[in-house]
Parts: sequence; structure tokens; C-alpha cells
Amino acid sequence: MPHNNIIMAEAPEHKAGFISLVGKPNVGKSTLMNALVGENLSIITSKAQTTRHRIQGIINGDDFQVVYSDTPGIIEPKYELHKSMMSYVESSLKDADVILFVTDLYEKFNEEEVIKKLNRYQVPIIVLVNKIDLAKTQEDVEEKIEYWSKVIDNAHSVFPISALENFNLDKVFELIISLIPKHPPYYPKDELATRPERFFVSEIIREKIFLNYKKEIPYSCEVVVREFKEQDKIIHIMADILVERKSQKGIIIGHQGNKLKTVGTQARKDLEDFFQKQIFLQTYVKVEDDWRKKSKKLDELGYGQ
Repeated sequence: MPHNNIIMAEAPEHKAGFISLVGKPNVGKSTLMNALVGENLSIITSKAQTTRHRIQGIINGDDFQVVYSDTPGIIEPKYELHKSMMSYVESSLKDADVILFVTDLYEKFNEEEVIKKLNRYQVPIIVLVNKIDLAKTQEDVEEKIEYWSKVIDNAHSVFPISALENFNLDKVFELIISLIPKHPPYYPKDELATRPERFFVSEIIREKIFLNYKKEIPYSCEVVVREFKEQDKIIHIMADILVERKSQKGIIIGHQGNKLKTVGTQARKDLEDFFQKQIFLQTYVKVEDDWRKKSKKLDELGYGQ
């Protein structure tokens, strides 16, 4: 008895991979991460060392999943906090299928340490020369591209980009998709990020602290979300701002509470945009002596995770 030849259309193979964004502080990694993912997941300010944790953002398509990791800027550790931050960089690099090394057009630093670190890894490295919207001449851009092409052993490509103006980011994304391996999705397809909601609350409040205070104050602060109660139309949030000294508490609060009120108002607006719900936010300032230097306290605050 003859049988029918049934031709089944092959489903496209799924690709998935981890992409690590690394670089020195203040080169635009967080701005780039947010542009690539399309949400404000990472703190964006003009001050260095604002990303203390490794933040993972996810992009999903029918046949791909890209998991981005934004990392703290590479620095020489001075406190236990700094050591923890640098451990996030190392773990992110070890997990990576592709490394996005972000530098910028006019960045000046001791490059040997960073180059040596990157050259230890055998995965493709895409070098992104950011902030080319500030370029004075085309020669400046070409000189940087040529330099990084020579010194990074696994430099697959060197792209001039502007994270702020989304210049060349579509080409970067296409290249990432071509480089990641065939693999089932690592996370459910409806997830945007792997961090809990409380984490993004603390990041948004901490961003406002960086925007409103000067010198050492922002670096001495940590935000702990004590309460997150979500209802149909409103979210009740209670957060503590930890500082290291009593004098810092007074600076954070400000005259008649004005400075703290400004932080709260700005944070609430961004939280409402982020969660698409009304936010009732209460913030309190508490002194936790030298919290950045205490390993046990850093573990409690999630830096050991």
C-alpha cells in the first residue's frame, strides 16, 4: 500500500546567550544597556561607580533570547564593597557568550590592566567606542577603532556608537544574534529582567541620590526596600536610606526635610513610570556605621549573592 510522503517544515533553531557589558566607569554602559533592552534598568548618571550590582536585562524574539549583564565599572578596589563589585565583573565575564567592551572616544586610563583582563577570555569581544556624537573629527574616531582592533586579541569587531542617540545599535544587535549559540531560552519569554521588583525600586531611589548630592555622599549611601505591597491600582513602598555617619544623615534629609522630599518626589515619578501604577513612597534615613567596609553587612545587603 503506497504511503504519503509528508514533508514537515523545520522550526527555526532557537538561539540564546549571555552578553556582558564591561568597561571603565562612566563610559556609558548603563545608557547602552537601557537602549538595548528598551527600559531604564540601570542607573544612568554622570558619576562613576553607580552600578554596584550585575543587572541582567532580557530581550526575547521568536527564535532568540539575549540576556544582557551590565556590570560595575572596572576600578581598583579600595573597600570590601569595591571587591564585591569587581567579583560581579569577573563572574559576568566567565558566563559570557559574547563580551561587549564599552570604551568612549576620549577616555583616558591605564589600559594595560583592562586589556590583559579581556585577553584572558576566548569568547568573541565586540569593542564599542561610545559617545562618537562628541567627535570633533572623523580622524579621532578612526584612530580609536584602529587602536582597539590591534590591542584586543579576540576583538571580533570594533563599532563606533552613540548609546545616547541609538547610533549603530541595530548593527551591534544583529552581530550579537549571529554570534550567540543555538540554545533553548534560559528564562521564561515574558521576563524582562532577572532581578526582583524591590531591586529596581532601590536602584531608582539611589539614582536620585546621585543626582541630588555631591562628593562622597552618594557613594556612602545604600537603599534597602523594607516594604513592597502591591494592590490593584497602587503600590505602597517603604525604603531606608543607609548612610555611614550621623553627619551624612543630616545632609541627606536637608533643611526641614527638603532634600529628602526632592529625592522622594523624583523617585516616585520614575517608579510610577516603571510600574505603571500609582506609588505611595516613604523614605527614612538611618545610620549604619562604615557599612561599605563590613563583609557581613554587605552580605546582608545582597552583595554576596
